[in-house]
Amino acid sequence: QVQLVESGGGLVQAGGSLRLSCAASGRTFSRYTMGWFRQGSGKEREFVAYIGGSTGSTFYADSVKGRFTISRDVAKNTMSLEMNSLKPEDTAVYYCAASNSVLGRTMERSYDYWGQGTQVTVSS
Repeated sequence: QVQLVESGGGLVQAGGSLRLSCAASGRTFSRYTMGWFRQGSGKEREFVAYIGGSTGSTFYADSVKGRFTISRDVAKNTMSLEMNSLKPEDTAVYYCAASNSVLGRTMERSYDYWGQGTQVTVSS
């Protein structure tokens, strides 16, 4: 059974940092693109960042570029999102996801597996 499990969410003050982790099990995701999405209250889920499988290339939403860093440990089947200089507008449930596609990797429909999400709350 394939599972993606996020951890590391919590409450932090504006300007602070958090590190999210995603642990994958049930199969090897070394060739998959791994991504992070988020959904704020009353908002649609939006793309945050992804990291490619074969090349390890990364791509970020403009709203987090320069503040967030995505990384992965292929051997451990894990992925992380280092979030710095957090803002209240970063408050959301953060989801990790895995995609077997090399196209449309900023779009939800390109992702095959999803975690349950972890809450990040940034207070002002």
